[in-house]
Amino acid sequence: MSRCASAQYIISLLESFAPKKMAIEGDPIGLQVGSLNKPVKKVMIALDVLESVVDEAIEGKVDLIIAHHPLLYRPLKRIDINTSKGKVIEKLIKNDITVYAAHTNLDVTSLGVNEWLADQLQLTSTEVLSTTYEDKLVKLSVFVPRTHEDQVRVAIGNAGAGHIGNYSHCSFSSNGIGTFTPLEGTEPFIGKQGELERVEEVKIESILPESIVKVVVSAMKKAHPYEEVAYDLYPLLNKGEELGIGKIGKLPKEMDLQEFVEHVKTAFGVSHLRVIKGKNSIIKKVAVVGGDGNKYIYPALHKGADVLVTGDIYYHNAHDAQEEGLTIVDAGHHIEQIMKIKLKDILEEKLMNNKYETVVVESNINTDPFTFM
Repeated sequence: MSRCASAQYIISLLESFAPKKMAIEGDPIGLQVGSLNKPVKKVMIALDVLESVVDEAIEGKVDLIIAHHPLLYRPLKRIDINTSKGKVIEKLIKNDITVYAAHTNLDVTSLGVNEWLADQLQLTSTEVLSTTYEDKLVKLSVFVPRTHEDQVRVAIGNAGAGHIGNYSHCSFSSNGIGTFTPLEGTEPFIGKQGELERVEEVKIESILPESIVKVVVSAMKKAHPYEEVAYDLYPLLNKGEELGIGKIGKLPKEMDLQEFVEHVKTAFGVSHLRVIKGKNSIIKKVAVVGGDGNKYIYPALHKGADVLVTGDIYYHNAHDAQEEGLTIVDAGHHIEQIMKIKLKDILEEKLMNNKYETVVVESNINTDPFTFM
């Protein structure tokens, strides 16, 4: 009998690196249709939830669709099955397919859409284009018997604790004596019920982002030998990682505009794109924003970008950018489809590592509404 993960567990894996609190305020992310309280044999990753995508899911016996763009982006006053949206919802419910949206939280996280787009453009020395969220820091202190010190230290480090700059697995240890009395009903790893026990223990301290506290604490408890683990979590005033919309970085080498345009086409597999020509004929510093880039023209200018690569630019905003001297390459909103294979690979690896047999697939439907003629 196959061991399938629950929908709730799969979403917890996603939210371990793209939690809801990272989303832009008002973004309708999360559960859209169906229930998370069910086993999932197959997950499909999609950019959009169109009727053709739902038909693909039905044919493939998919239980859960994780989409980047919310199906219910605007509130519905009614579900009329004679409308296109109503038909989609009807098919989803009748076929017990759950839909979950990870939108701007997947854009903002350091392991997300804008990072993947920047990687695809081969940008180096990247930083956030427009900060929207700071991942606050927390200190974890845990008390461990000396026999299991290394086991616990490695476990919390592997789970993401102890990253300081370009160093990982950073921690500090101090020795001491722990005391406890196992009461009735306990099965102590060390000691006997009703007797005060004194144990040589090590206090391990490490720093971690608030967003991964649950993951690190879970890994710590799995590695720890005690029934009841003694640990503390302290909020810190140290500045955490700044996250936000878009990335800005440098190309491996300078390119003229025509060369860069071909580079973008190759990177994202597009045959056509729109270009607003600015003052820079040589491209070195590149800003990239998946989706609507209209709000990020001035942040790109402020950070010295030679070009902004994005998916949607309005006519009058294009004039503003041109007058300011910023070149823009509008490669289409559909370039965000990169999230399908990237998110598939991440969830697939996490499920396999935890011995689940749930299958993860990507939607093969092209949801780009534009045709060049």
